[in-house]
Amino acid sequence: MDLFDYMKEKHSENESPLASRMRPRTLSEVVGQQHIIGRGRLLYRAIRADKLTSVIFYGPPGTGKTTLARVIANSTNANFRQLNATTSGKKDMEVCVEEARKALGGYGRRTILFIDEIHRFNKSQQDFLLPFVEDGTVILIGATTENPYFEVNSALLSRSTIFELHPLSKEEIATLLDRAVTDKDRGLGSMKINLTKEAREFLADVAGGDARAALNAIELAAMTTEPGEDGRITVDLEVASDCIQKRAVHYDNGGDQHYDTISAFIKSMRGSDPDAAVYYLAKMLLAGEDIKFIARRIMICASEDVGNADPMALNVATSAALVVERVGMPEARIPLAQAAIYVACAPKSNASYLAVSAAAENVRKVKTTVPGHLKNIHANGEGDVPQAVGYKYAHDFPGHWVEQQYLPDEIRDEKFYEPTENGYEQKMKNHLARLRGR
Repeated sequence: MDLFDYMKEKHSENESPLASRMRPRTLSEVVGQQHIIGRGRLLYRAIRADKLTSVIFYGPPGTGKTTLARVIANSTNANFRQLNATTSGKKDMEVCVEEARKALGGYGRRTILFIDEIHRFNKSQQDFLLPFVEDGTVILIGATTENPYFEVNSALLSRSTIFELHPLSKEEIATLLDRAVTDKDRGLGSMKINLTKEAREFLADVAGGDARAALNAIELAAMTTEPGEDGRITVDLEVASDCIQKRAVHYDNGGDQHYDTISAFIKSMRGSDPDAAVYYLAKMLLAGEDIKFIARRIMICASEDVGNADPMALNVATSAALVVERVGMPEARIPLAQAAIYVACAPKSNASYLAVSAAAENVRKVKTTVPGHLKNIHANGEGDVPQAVGYKYAHDFPGHWVEQQYLPDEIRDEKFYEPTENGYEQKMKNHLARLRGR
């Protein structure tokens, strides 16, 4: 490093945002996420023992995904390389893998490859990593705000441990704010800031569990507020509110941003209240909730709570999910609203949900054998495919139905599906009754 590189690095350190300067360097400095890094927890033990295997951190912005990766970098004897999937490609990964291969082969030193926003890599880019994660050339740390079970290749998931990070609680955000205004080395301590109790509570609340949003707000407040006669900068409620122009929609559930609201959304659709359903939908959209996550919940509700009372509900919900993927926001709010309102207004039946649950419970408890006349009979390659002995082909009989045993002998009298009197399901119930009454 020459003098110019040194001065550039020092200037970068001094000018970097507060959230970057205050990033924890050790496990003891990390606030929140005790469910995964608390003393004795798996990730805590792996980091302290420097025995980390490939992991994927999943959670909302500002909850510490990159922070944990940097803590690991500071705690390990392995080489550490970092890529961002929004700006990197396969060439960058090839360089990192080649460096890792040389380090492992020449010096026996492992390499940790941290990929931020890993969901941004396409399937082929993610597939490229597989053999190198498999043989230990690199230890992968992936970070994503999207559900990895939908956005990351299953093969990569099977080789990684998933850790879900939760939004920070108001108390945890407040702790970070206190730390920022008192730390003289990396924070704003030298500026003599007086953060009022009301401003502190406000920022901790509207940050919505996002540490970065809270730190950016207090930094902006400190930098744009003139000191008083006593030389101190007072950040009161008015100043704090000016520094977060867009109030984050806060779900306030002990740090879990979306669970209460998505629960209310689903229960409103189930309860046939389209006004409440579209209200909670709007709240989630304004809060920046993942539109694909919302679409998935509507599809589930359409099947679980509407079911065969209105089979079109699932079609509407599935079509809306497809539109959401193709058009994105802001237009995606319209098909989401259409689908949510349709599901809310549709007749309801959870008979299919109850049926499969009851059947699954029966499968766990009772050992059965497929009736002989339903077993598969393989063709010998000559002539017609033979039928199982005793099997009656329904289409050969009037009405395309014939009375026949389908359940195993051990549970032949069980009933799992009980159609309701609601909507189209009533027609199905009547049809089955007519068949069984012959």
